[in-house]
Amino acid sequence: MSVGEEVRTEQTRPQQSLGTAAARNLATTTKSVPQMQEISSRWLLRMLPWVDVKGGTYRVNRRLTYAVGDGRMTFVKTGDRVEIIPAELSELPALRDYEDEEVLAELAARCRQREIEAGQVIASFGSPTDEVYLLAHGRVEKIGTGPYGDDESLGVLADGAYFGDAALLDEDAIWEYTARTLTACTVLVLPREAVQQVAERSETLREHLSRNRSVPAQGTNKYGEKEIDLAAGHSGEPDIPHTFVDYEPRPREYELSVAQTVLRIHTRVADLYNQPMNQTEQQIRLTVEALKERQEHELINNRDFGLLHNCEYDQRIQPHDGVPGPDDMDELLSRRRGTRMFLAHPRAIAAFGRELNKRGLVPETVDIGGNRIPTWRGVPVFPCNKIPVTEARTTSIIALRTGEEDQGVIGLRASGIPDEIEPSLSVRFMGINEQAIIKYLVTTYFSAAVLVPDALGVLENVEIGRWR
Repeated sequence: MSVGEEVRTEQTRPQQSLGTAAARNLATTTKSVPQMQEISSRWLLRMLPWVDVKGGTYRVNRRLTYAVGDGRMTFVKTGDRVEIIPAELSELPALRDYEDEEVLAELAARCRQREIEAGQVIASFGSPTDEVYLLAHGRVEKIGTGPYGDDESLGVLADGAYFGDAALLDEDAIWEYTARTLTACTVLVLPREAVQQVAERSETLREHLSRNRSVPAQGTNKYGEKEIDLAAGHSGEPDIPHTFVDYEPRPREYELSVAQTVLRIHTRVADLYNQPMNQTEQQIRLTVEALKERQEHELINNRDFGLLHNCEYDQRIQPHDGVPGPDDMDELLSRRRGTRMFLAHPRAIAAFGRELNKRGLVPETVDIGGNRIPTWRGVPVFPCNKIPVTEARTTSIIALRTGEEDQGVIGLRASGIPDEIEPSLSVRFMGINEQAIIKYLVTTYFSAAVLVPDALGVLENVEIGRWR
């Protein structure tokens, strides 16, 4: 028999047993539940202490504080040209609460742009202060003289900062430190002479500056709170000071935010395809997971209550060398008592690990819920992929003190809402429409509150792409 005859015989032979393709239709398979790549560890949601809010609003009462602005300038860049938004000039202490838009626009127009190379001295200690510098881009280090005559760093300024503002109120002001660029910088310079020229033509500006010069300094403690007059160490019968604790007249109120979606499931799917897994349960489970991911994103990035946008200016620091080194983490840690946790993007944690490797340091780890979490000075460093990474490959590291008892950062929620499946998270049946589609409203209510400013700190502009 030839080969061709053998092939024809094999093809025409009748099938004698069930094929595997058909058998698979009847076989019982072992299945996983639907998987989802978006699910992350969500350490912020897990570690943040949550406070139930009745009435949908949480009010933070504080002692009266003579606080001003956020201390940051905002600029507009068009090609190589950088301009200050006129209203942002009211961040300067001398122009605080000044609202004449035309005058502010004229002052903004008189700012001169200057490009300064890295390593250049902008202002020297002891020289007259006759210009205000608005830092649009770059990093500037403030250098003072230590107790033994050596140079010491007084801090690093970055995008949006300003310095030399004493020139607007005091013609005899001098630089109390040396300002030197760490990187190439773009600054806008506002001369005192230009402000005086505008003030000669604007009565409102002239009166505003004069009033700020004559207002006596408020009696405050180092936190800006109204001083409580006390007497200590006295003898005899001196007059004991009288005092009271004043409160903020308009305390901040946090309203609960909401994240919602409408989940739709066809009745045919819900009725017929529920074995071995309940389709409705799986749809709700995955929707809830996505909602929680969005919840953590909002707690980090929301402009109203997000942690990155609610950190006070004096609690924001810049890395000295750009990369997140141990010294920078120590500086961030030292800004507050009782820091409970760090939050950092995984790439920032890797960059910090590289700096530790260079110094031969090995961070300790701690077991939290079966996970080995790295620590710095005993404080766990939790990964959080919701912290943004910019196009320039920079990010931020957040430090928090948490809990109401410690005047820290707290999460806000509303437990006991109708159709609740978890605290402050509900799945509410909305009915069946004419297309036989079941609808469920999935809702979560949440927010976050910073009870006192030093409960939250941020190490900004951390470089994560440097390997050398």
